[in-house]
Amino acid sequence: MPPNFLEQPKTTLNGWVEFFRQIDIPVQVDTAQQIDALAQDEDSVDMNDLAALINNDPLMLLRLLRHAGSQARNKANLPKTVSSLETLILMGVSPFFRAFTGLPVTDDWLAQRLDALSGLERVLDLSHRAARFAHGFATQLDDPNAPLIHEAALLHHFVEMMMWLHAPTLAQRIDMLQATTPGLRTRQACRTVLGIDLLDLRRALIKAWQLPDVLAQLTDDDHAHRPQVRCVILAIRLARHTRNGWEHPALEQDVQDIADLLHLGVEPTLRLLPQLA
Repeated sequence: MPPNFLEQPKTTLNGWVEFFRQIDIPVQVDTAQQIDALAQDEDSVDMNDLAALINNDPLMLLRLLRHAGSQARNKANLPKTVSSLETLILMGVSPFFRAFTGLPVTDDWLAQRLDALSGLERVLDLSHRAARFAHGFATQLDDPNAPLIHEAALLHHFVEMMMWLHAPTLAQRIDMLQATTPGLRTRQACRTVLGIDLLDLRRALIKAWQLPDVLAQLTDDDHAHRPQVRCVILAIRLARHTRNGWEHPALEQDVQDIADLLHLGVEPTLRLLPQLA
């Protein structure tokens, strides 16, 4: 059965949240295939390898954390976990495979909307790029929470992913508005097309799905003085500004800010960044 795409924006933030409460989250084809293959011999599955597989697909990571959030609502004594590995350890191998085999996949989901599939893939690529930068910055700072910082950056754009999957016509309007209005930020374009603030919707869905609070905390400008938050925010900026090469006019400031974060000079930072991309 084909998905029922939303064609017109909801009129309130609550309306958007209720819409997203009901949606399914397809994952990337390779992810679903590998999970199904591992399920054939679950006794040999290594939790770290499984977590690595999940962390290679932002959609699968989001699906897992949303599932964990729903379990936390149903079981008051279940800890609210903050990482994919912790979630897997608490869930257990067999319950994981019972919940996550035979998953819907993006290629089938958007088979009739190849423009949306292309848009989704651009957001996924941006998310991976930001996550690599964030993890690299955290590693440079010897932060033991580098994997968590990686996950926060990987999921930062999850609302945009959901738009391409469930409201591709609206996502296309946002894309076109930005293409025809140089310098227009995604947040501004979303407010124009969707009638809501992207950050407000992101925060509301983190709460509604009971996702780890750290996803909000590590991308919150109100805490931008914290090195972990700076890792994520600067990684997202750098990923956006270098997605089409290293010539963006904002890169000079990005490099200076990253050099300050990492306690490096500008020249060593310039040499480091392409290695992290």
